[in-house]
Amino acid sequence: MDAETINDLFLEFGPVQVRRMFGGAGVYRDGVMFGLVAGGQIHLKADDTTIPAFENEGCGPFQYDTKDGKRTIPSYWRMPDRLYDDPAELAEWARRAFAVARSKAAAKSTKGKKKRR
Repeated sequence: MDAETINDLFLEFGPVQVRRMFGGAGVYRDGVMFGLVAGGQIHLKADDTTIPAFENEGCGPFQYDTKDGKRTIPSYWRMPDRLYDDPAELAEWARRAFAVARSKAAAKSTKGKKKRR
């Protein structure tokens, strides 16, 4: 999936930046990564409040193969296939994923500041 396709998919959500990484890509807004593209699939940032929606859609967390077996990244979940054809609902899911990502980034930033004192 190329950057132009990704930008088109998220058009209703707003401008995104796509950065290549590890054979896939990260999807960013305002410098915060909220999406991961791998194997032709988009995965969105999730937390305990949003994971049930992914589960209800039959989607799972991001996984990839290593020499020691599969590795799971539980903070990114596969975007439901139906969203590829529904820009308005994709924008809603993207907003939630972006909110989760911003919240996690803010928590990490606050935690780092406390350690430096």
